[in-house]
Amino acid sequence: MEVAIGHCSRCSIASFPTQYPQASAMLCPSKFLVSEVKGSCATMKMDMAGAAPSGFNKRKKKLSVKCEAAAASNQIGVNQMLVYVPPHPLIKHWVSVLRNEFSPPPIFKSAMAELGRLLIYEASRDWLETIGGEVQTPCGVANVEFIDPREPVKVVPILRAGLVLVEHVSSVLPATQTYHLGFVRNEVTLQPTLYLNKLPDRFPDSSLILVADPMLATGGTIVAAIEELTSRGADVKNLRVVAAVAAPPALKILSEKFPGLRVYTGTIDPGLNEKGSVYCLL
Repeated sequence: MEVAIGHCSRCSIASFPTQYPQASAMLCPSKFLVSEVKGSCATMKMDMAGAAPSGFNKRKKKLSVKCEAAAASNQIGVNQMLVYVPPHPLIKHWVSVLRNEFSPPPIFKSAMAELGRLLIYEASRDWLETIGGEVQTPCGVANVEFIDPREPVKVVPILRAGLVLVEHVSSVLPATQTYHLGFVRNEVTLQPTLYLNKLPDRFPDSSLILVADPMLATGGTIVAAIEELTSRGADVKNLRVVAAVAAPPALKILSEKFPGLRVYTGTIDPGLNEKGSVYCLL
């Protein structure tokens, strides 16, 4: 099955509706309506079965997006998964460093950590609760807002690579709690096996949970992780996933299983190789 991924030029939001290849309308964070229109502008064709993107010269169904007047009645992200590819030049830079096969391990690790910092920053938009107050400045009293420390974000890196992606999380989020999940993938069946689980028995209601997994390829590991979270009371609509790179097979299965989820990734690859990894690897 093939689907085109539409991006808003202002916020780089990508829509993955649960029914393919139709795209339901949504409202991007910049308050512009993103809808299905004719044309090939801002279109990326993806093979959702994971096959190589061959035959790009053939005629295929396309989706492109354009910004129009805001429609307040639209409810985005409620019944469909949203994927964000932030257009920040630093994100493009660090993804490029990760791609470079000549990047030595220390540089690779540093690039992953910096990319994680930027993606976490983007993922925290319109997400964190704040509390108002007053502070004394040198010139008088100012009204201010702080992140509510009573509601720390639950950070869940998927071991081991996910640890580097959240290395700088405390420099972005003022209040966090970290829980670890460890999965190992069978390289023959490509299925994940849980070997470490440090999640609480139950998450408090309305917990904000940030999941970090550098590469979303087949989607097996991230799906298993989210299922483990939801079995402990996590609400998918309060989950945000950050990943260095994502591929359509993983995004497709996530959109089918978890409507309302939001994914923030540095880039989207065209598909998977015969080993179940993204084409360009990391």
